[in-house]
Amino acid sequence: MRTACVIAGGGPAGAVLALMLARGGVEVTLLEKHGDFLRDFRGDTIHPSTLQLIDELGLAEEFHKLPHRKAYGVSVETDQGTVSLADLRRLPGKYRYIAFVPQWDFLNLIISEARRYPTFRLLMNAEAHGIVREGDRVRGLRYRTPGGEHEIRAELTIGADGRHSDVRRAALLRPREFGAPMDVAWFRLPRVPSDREDTFLRLAAGRPMVAINRGTYWQLALLFPKDGFEALKAQGIASLRRTVAELMPFLADRVAGLSGFDDISMLQVKLNRLRRWHRPGLLCIGDAAHAMSPVFGIGINLAIQDAVATANLLGPALLRGEPIPESLLARVQRRRAFSAAVVQFAQRVVQDRIIRPALAGSSRPIPIPPDVSRVPVLSDALARFVSVGVLPEHARFGNAAERP
Repeated sequence: MRTACVIAGGGPAGAVLALMLARGGVEVTLLEKHGDFLRDFRGDTIHPSTLQLIDELGLAEEFHKLPHRKAYGVSVETDQGTVSLADLRRLPGKYRYIAFVPQWDFLNLIISEARRYPTFRLLMNAEAHGIVREGDRVRGLRYRTPGGEHEIRAELTIGADGRHSDVRRAALLRPREFGAPMDVAWFRLPRVPSDREDTFLRLAAGRPMVAINRGTYWQLALLFPKDGFEALKAQGIASLRRTVAELMPFLADRVAGLSGFDDISMLQVKLNRLRRWHRPGLLCIGDAAHAMSPVFGIGINLAIQDAVATANLLGPALLRGEPIPESLLARVQRRRAFSAAVVQFAQRVVQDRIIRPALAGSSRPIPIPPDVSRVPVLSDALARFVSVGVLPEHARFGNAAERP
């Protein structure tokens, strides 16, 4: 099998890149190792910069038909009260909120749009596990399906297969690890109409927790010390119920819904970045290039920005059938690496100065974030950093003008 571009990984970065290339007329094949996109507790915070991209792709109306919740601000709930960090309604532009959309709905929207183009091909249950080489150049992927082992040849190979990327490993690209003090236990509890409306961080000694309003239920994330999931399980489900009830008393009458640790999904937090994102014929983007901490909920948006920059910079050469020089792959890295580095630096500051002391419990005081809403300039700067980012991308190759 041959294609102009083969992409390993049907997450947000891979799907958006495949859509933009197909729209521009490039033959592209997307490999997804699962049989569907229905996996819970994945990144699904769509920030204003990504909402603007969706608009540029002509999909804003269809996107807003998906089940979603809008968050217009960022706040922290402490034992002393609520601290407002950013008011997104003060942002310039059309989109002044963060949209919480289940990732499978978002991916199904993108893939459904991509299927409209004859140059798009999707292979499900296709797990990329190796690369095809000709000399020092990568010429495609090896992948397995229920039917056996296969190979696909391509002028350009993209590794968008996440923080545990097999493509990255096969290309001998090793990330620099920055570490994280926590892992995350995700679970859900029912929500009733009388509950509060906002999404917030509950900051308390030893037990930070995030609560995301999903309309009919709360998506909850308990932060615990790194590699401490077995210790959390050893304390028993009753201990977890008590923790939730103490941190969020309005949920106390519902914690019995946690029947056991089978209801818990554990996320191992990684924070790393490749020094080099490419080999001749191959480029890594998204989490394969820079795994992000859940701080700010920004990972999915940086991954999509990578995809847009890749389409803009590489799409024209792929369309003309020209070889992709490694210097062009390096341009993608130069454009996107700065944004990833700045966000990761900010995440490390939050991890070290707020999350780490909070996880330490009473042994260290918890620094309470200042209420920057009282200083509009700071509030606006934080809102722009979280929701727009350092270098937002705009769709040029395969934009809405190419829709049939």
